[in-house]
Formats: sequence, C-alpha cells, structure tokens
Amino acid sequence: MLVGFSALRERYAIRLAQPLRVKSAIGTVRSHHESQGQVENHYPPGYQPEDDFAGHFAFGLKYEEIHLEFFARLFTAVGPEPLEAWCRQEPFGQYARRAGFFYEWLTGNTLQVTDVTNGGYIEAISSKACLTRTTVKRVRRWRINDNLPGSVDFCPLVRRTAAVEQALTFDLHDALNDLDNAFGADILMRTASWLTFKESRASFLIEKESDQGDRIQRFAHVIAQYCGQLDDPLSDSSLHTIQQGILGQDALGLGLRRSPVFVGQSTMREDIVHYIAPHYDDVPRFMQGLKAFDLATQGAAPLARAAVIAFGFVYIHPMRDGNGRIHRFLINDTLIRDGAIPDGVILPVSATITSSMDFRVGYDRTLDVFSKRLMRRYAGCYRFGELKTYEDGTLSNFSFSDYEDARFAWQYPDLTEHVLYTCKVIEHTVRKEMADEARVLVIFQRAQQRLKEVIEMPDQDASRIIRSLKENGWQISGKLKKTFPLLDDATLSGRIVEAVRSAFESQAD
Repeated sequence: MLVGFSALRERYAIRLAQPLRVKSAIGTVRSHHESQGQVENHYPPGYQPEDDFAGHFAFGLKYEEIHLEFFARLFTAVGPEPLEAWCRQEPFGQYARRAGFFYEWLTGNTLQVTDVTNGGYIEAISSKACLTRTTVKRVRRWRINDNLPGSVDFCPLVRRTAAVEQALTFDLHDALNDLDNAFGADILMRTASWLTFKESRASFLIEKESDQGDRIQRFAHVIAQYCGQLDDPLSDSSLHTIQQGILGQDALGLGLRRSPVFVGQSTMREDIVHYIAPHYDDVPRFMQGLKAFDLATQGAAPLARAAVIAFGFVYIHPMRDGNGRIHRFLINDTLIRDGAIPDGVILPVSATITSSMDFRVGYDRTLDVFSKRLMRRYAGCYRFGELKTYEDGTLSNFSFSDYEDARFAWQYPDLTEHVLYTCKVIEHTVRKEMADEARVLVIFQRAQQRLKEVIEMPDQDASRIIRSLKENGWQISGKLKKTFPLLDDATLSGRIVEAVRSAFESQAD
C-alpha cells in the first residue's frame, strides 16, 4: 500500500512534470532501494499513517523529500479545507504548521485558522537536506523559519545528497593557490587574457557556431569587462548591456523577449522540440525570483549558487538571443562576486565542456534532466501553425497550449544534478585546463628567454619564430627566412633552433 506523497498523488490524480523521486509503501520490514535516481522505501506496519490528507502529508514531510511542484499542484487540487481541518486539530503540530505555511506561501491564500501562539520556531525545509537561504525569515503566524532559497515566483531546490556534499568540498580558492605555487605567483593574471578568449571561443562551439571571429572577440570583451563588475547582473538593464555586447549594437530584439521560445532543431520533415521556455509574460516574475535566490543565498556555497543561477537562467530563457552565452557568463560572474575566484580571472568552463565527449554529453544530459521531463509531460500540447509577428519583432509559428499548467514546473525546478555537473566541470577546469595552459605559458616564456639569450629581439618577433619552429617540426621555413633574413646564417639559425627546442623538451624548472 502506497503512503506519503505518492499516495496523495494517486488519490488526487496529480500530474507532474518532475516525478516524485521517493515512493513509500507499507510492507513487512523496512527496506531501501535506489535505482537510476528513483528511491523506493518500504516500512513495517507500525509506520502506517492515517489514510487521509493529513496522515499522508505528514508522513511525506517526515520521511520523504520536499517537492514544491507537487505541493503547488496538490494544494490547487484539494483546496483549503483539508489543511484547515488539520491545523485546527493539531494547532501546534510541526507538520500541520509546515503544511499550513507551504499552502499559504505557494497559493497566496490565507487559511481560515488562528495564528500559532506557542512552540519554538521550526525550519520550513531541512537545512541538512536542501540548500537553504542564509538568513531565515521568521513567519510569526506559523512560528516557522522560512529558509526557502527563493521566492514563490521562482524557487529551485538543491538536495544535499552525499554526492552533492562531496562535490561541494572542492576548495576552489586552494586549487587556484596550488596553480600559483606550481607555476608562479602571477600565473592566473598572465593567462587571464588567453583564458578569456578561450572561454569565448568554446562557448560558440557549444552552440555549434564556428567561424565567428568578430563575435568571439565581442564575447571575450564582454567577459573581461563585465564579469563580476555589475552590481545587479540579473537586472533588465544589466542583461541588456551584456546581450548588446555579445550580439552587437545593431542587433534586433535586444532585452527581455516578448515572443514564445522553444529549443530544438529542424529536419527535412519536421521541427523537433527539445524544450519549451515559459511564456514571455511570466519572464519578468521568474527573473525576479532568480534574483531573490541570488540575494537569499549570498554566503552559501559559491559552486552551488553559480550552478543554480546559470541553469535557472537558461531554463527561463529570458532573452530573444544570447541565452546560452549569458548562462555560461553567469557561472564566472557569480564566482567572482562571491569571492571564490579573483577579480579578472576567468575559468574557461566552456573549454572544459567542449574538451571531451564525456563533458559534452554530460552538459546535454544535465540540461535534459529538466527539459526531457517537461517535454514528456507536455508532448502533445504544442503545434506549428500560422506565422505571427510578436512585439519584439520575432516571426514565429510556434504555439503552446499549457503555459499556465506548466508554470509550476518552471517555478520549482530540482537543480541537484546541475550542481553536481557544474562542480565536476569547475574542478576539471582548474586542475586540468588551467594547469595545462599555465604549463604551456611557462614553457613558451622559457623559450622566449632562451631565444633572447642567443639574439635580442622584440617579444612579438620571438613569439612568431617560436610558433613557426614548433609548427614545422623544428625546421626553419622559407617563409620565416623571408621575414627574418638573419636566419640564413646556418650557425645562428642552428643556435636559435636548439635554444627554442630545448625549452620545450626540458623539464619545467
């Protein structure tokens, strides 16, 4: 017999985009089984709750996981009566109080019950089980410490699983210090310009855009100029500034979109939809909710905050164009604002994502954690019809019939897997991508130094000679001799080749 939230889901025929992760049932002995992210728990008969709303909801709060999309849909289905009856019967009970608080917080409606006057304050959600706001808000009516990490408009949840807790132990500050200790105290600053360009170039590769020289340079400039420098990066004006920097002054449709958006691909036969973004009328409130998360969690784990802000943004998809690049920009921006990385240092996370099939597939799978579930739920609710021009100039024939029903899913996503992936990417970025770049820079500078010991020349000329020798297998090309006639001297050219080659082939100092 099912108990807890699953029992209520079946009883009230609640259809979810994000399924309940935990299913509880009464059996003979207590057991726990987890497979592919789903959990099935069995309890002995002594755990059997009362077979009513209060009994099952209390069981869920006690033994299962918080699921705000489910709560919002359930409260819409049942109305206030079962909660009012429960709160009157157990006015000081912690589960009744939490249920009453969740009802009023999610619906905006007030239950017809008296305020709780006795008892200590209790957490709305367990800070041991979920990422919570850093400063709680006391709700006197329920004697609840509201520690939800967002607002009713947008409140993503991150479960503090063992894997998440382990991932968040990665000390980004110490890892960057290790780079400085290994390669020189100013290595991060010396590689900053190249890493910024590398991040920009890789960001276009993620979106399968190549040969975008001018746009790559523009985005690199945006990263260097604005990352960590905007007081309110999620404000309309800041996003407009970032987007304009990415797309150019003359781009059309800058600012928050006023048209429908889907992410997909076109084939010869059909348009395939991978994800549908919220209705454009809801974008401002969702962005206010994302800003509420940013403010509420300041001081919490920077890696988790960076993941939630970045992936929350891309699911809201607030802009007409440039969402993917801004999404990855926000990872570095959040880390700089949180003091997790020094101002001016850019982690080339996009380069890591494109560095291997594992990371690339992992990125797509992470995006799919939410988008595939949403599309399974609403697969038959969109169509392509007549073309229409929208307020922002977008010409689209896409329509979706269930924006209102899907709103609860967009408002309350579970971003646990997104935090795990982001932590993995950032750790690899520092320990592998940045370490490799630092190693290359040290070797290149050593080659310049040894070359100048043979013959003095400007850095630009030295760099050109070094690159040419490296690319041509330590042979002096005719083109290089034409540019630098002194290389016709066999003795001098031999000494130059040996000096440069020794820098690359010797061990690092």
